Amino acid sequence: MPKITFIEHDNTEHTVDAIAGQSLMQAAIDNSVPGILADCGGYCNCATCHCYVDDMWTARIPPAKHAELDMLDGAIDTNNNSRLGCQIQLTNDLDGLVVRLPASQT
Repeated sequence: MPKITFIEHDNTEHTVDAIAGQSLMQAAIDNSVPGILADCGGYCNCATCHCYVDDMWTARIPPAKHAELDMLDGAIDTNNNSRLGCQIQLTNDLDGLVVRLPASQT
């Protein structure tokens, strides 16, 4: 069971137990993490689960696919470690993953 740490834009941390196989977005929703809105329910249609993957983890997750990159093009305050939480499938290898949440989703 991977533990994931979400850090809000004000540095409030939420460490949650996730389930391998679920998305990062779903782990946040299941644990009431503020800052992940998930308006489209995980269909890569809205970018309201935008997050910043901590630099030490970016190489450990699969690269973004075309649809995710298209959604990120329209998101607010993106940078080189921006990802959509709905597109990151959690595995036990991601135990300890740290992601930060943008102020634009408060």
